[in-house]
Amino acid sequence: VQLQASGGGLVQSGDSLRLSCAASGRIVSYYSMAWFRQVPGKEREFVAAARYNAGLKNYADSVKGRFTISRDNAKNMVYLQMNNLKPDDTAVYYCAAQDNFKGPTSYVQPSNYNHWGQGTLVTVSS
Repeated sequence: VQLQASGGGLVQSGDSLRLSCAASGRIVSYYSMAWFRQVPGKEREFVAAARYNAGLKNYADSVKGRFTISRDNAKNMVYLQMNNLKPDDTAVYYCAAQDNFKGPTSYVQPSNYNHWGQGTLVTVSS
């Protein structure tokens, strides 16, 4: 499956953005659909995951209470609603798909994801 992320932009601290990830094929069979982010010079980090067709949702501590991931299997779309954005949220955001369960915490490791979108830049000014 090919993934296309969109929705990034330049916003001010406290603003909201909604990222979208469009899949070229059906996502219903994927164990985890997730968002990661990366800043230059740092490793790609986990942001949020919707597992088992969104029966389970997980978030990084840094975004809990502010970000919400959703997964629409009928439309083959994944979304990341980001509220109360902070300058530390500035990064390139990537959507990703993990085919199969590989362990109880496998969803947080980028290496376990088989498919990646191209990334969309989010810049939050103070």
